[in-house]
Order: sequence, then C-alpha cells, then structure tokens
Amino acid sequence: MKKIKLAISSCLLGNKVRYDGGHKRSRYCLDVMSDWFEYLPICPEMGIGMTSPRPPIRLVDSNNSIRVKLVEDNSSDFTNALQSFAKQTLSSLRNISGYIVIRNSPSCGMERVKVYHENGNPSNKSSQGAYIAEIMRLRPELPVEEEGRLSDPKLRENFICRVFAYNEWKQSVLNAPSLQSLIKFHSRYKYLIMAHSYKSYKQLGRLVANDGSKHIHALISEYEQLLMQTLKKIASTKSHINVLYHILGYLKQSLTSEAKQDLIDVIEQYRQGTVTLIVPLTLLNHYIKQFGSDYISEQAYLNPHPVDLGLRNYI
Repeated sequence: MKKIKLAISSCLLGNKVRYDGGHKRSRYCLDVMSDWFEYLPICPEMGIGMTSPRPPIRLVDSNNSIRVKLVEDNSSDFTNALQSFAKQTLSSLRNISGYIVIRNSPSCGMERVKVYHENGNPSNKSSQGAYIAEIMRLRPELPVEEEGRLSDPKLRENFICRVFAYNEWKQSVLNAPSLQSLIKFHSRYKYLIMAHSYKSYKQLGRLVANDGSKHIHALISEYEQLLMQTLKKIASTKSHINVLYHILGYLKQSLTSEAKQDLIDVIEQYRQGTVTLIVPLTLLNHYIKQFGSDYISEQAYLNPHPVDLGLRNYI
C-alpha cells in the first residue's frame, strides 16, 4: 500500500529544531505510524529564519490581540511572519491528508496554548499557535491533531480514521470530480458517517441527492466541509451500536438463529463495556465474508483503517 502523506512538526521526528536545541521525538509517530504514513517535517520557527537554539517565544495578550513574542522582549513580534509562512507553506501541503503538531507550542499548538500578559504573568486565556491556526483557517477540512492527544484511544482512532477517509476522498472524488464519483463515495461511507452523526448522515444524503440546482464543484466543496466536520466528532458507543444493528439487518435473512444471537450477544457486551468495538466487528466481518452483498462488504465503517494498527481494540 502506498503510504499516506502527513505533515508533522519537525521536532516530533527527532530533528533538533526546538528553542533549546533539542527535539520531542515521538515513538508512536516513528515506530508505529511510519509503516502507513510518509512524513513532511515542518518547523515554522526555522521557516521564518529563527535558529536552534534560540530565545523562547510565547503567546501574549496585547491589547486584546493574541501575539507571538519573545519571552524576554515584547517588542519582537513574530505573529505576522508565522502567518505568512503558513500561507507560503500551503502549496507544499496540497498532497497531505493530515497534520500532526506538537502541543503547547506558540506556533504549532492546536489548542489550549497558554497566553501571558505583557508583564509576563499568566493570563486566564488560552489559544492556538499562530502558524497552525492559520493553516486550519485556510484548510478547515484538513485533519489536524496534537501528538500528545494521540495517547487517548478515541482521539487517536478518530484522527487516523479522518486521515484515511480524507485520503480516499481526494483520490476518488477530488481527482475525478463528478456526481457519479460523489455518489459512489457516499455509498461506501454512509455507515461511517452515521456512526459520527445521524443528523449529518441525513444532511449529506440530501446533498448527494442533488436536484441539479448546484454546480458539481460547489456541491463537492459543500459535501467535503460537512463530511470532515462530521468525522471530527467522536463516535459514541450508542451510535456504534446503532450502526452495528443496521449492518446486522443486511445479514439476518442469511444467518442461522444461533449465529444471529451470537452477534446480538457481542453487540450487547460492547454496550455494557465488557468487550471493545473490535469484538462485534470481527464477528460481523466474519459473516459478511460469507453472506454479505458487495454493497455491505465495501462499507468503510467495517475497516476504515488497517486492522494492524489495532485502533478499535481500545474503544
């Protein structure tokens, strides 16, 4: 399988680009994810001409505007330079399907980066890093996650699910935009979308059932934004169970009463929290291989990412 391209904060790959001359090498990114992903390392500070080591920077609340300044010198402001670098970087990000950033960084932190007063005291505010905030504003559909949050099983599975979905979306729809390619994609992703939001599942279905009033490019753009916004929501146990029973409905005429009861039992065990999601899915996939139609066998929900990553073993 061709590796999916991800942008990543350079320090997470072990590159010594931090203000103290060090790095923040991520074992998970390098030792686990690297089998499936190809990384594009980016350090915004180095990109705007700063060195390593260098004087540290932080977010500062300056006249109700969040700015990036040197810790020791409020007169030095790097906000505009970081935002400009984000715009310059966009062309190199055209082929990526996700972005992993370092947390707590005044340039790359995705959320909850501490903001200080100009006198150096901590404020009660937090914000995003100036560089990644601009990237997320310009590319709102792009999956972005902090490396530190990947230790949470649900956040990890959600991010990687979005990356694989977005990569397939680009290959199957954006590379050949047509109503037919959109319908085919939506047909394959219906149940994965349903697991994240039933409301969005209905909305996206109505978009696909286009009455001809929208130009195909406008339709695809609207679908893309809602799709990626929907997949960003963490699927709940309740919504997973709803989807599992929907898929079971496609098999009930083919299954013996004993096999059907076995599936119901493991789904209910998942509801009670005694097994993880992989257990009912494994049994469901077993029967789908025997009795499933092409439509249900090809549902992205069943295998949204490689089983070897083990992501559904913990949710």
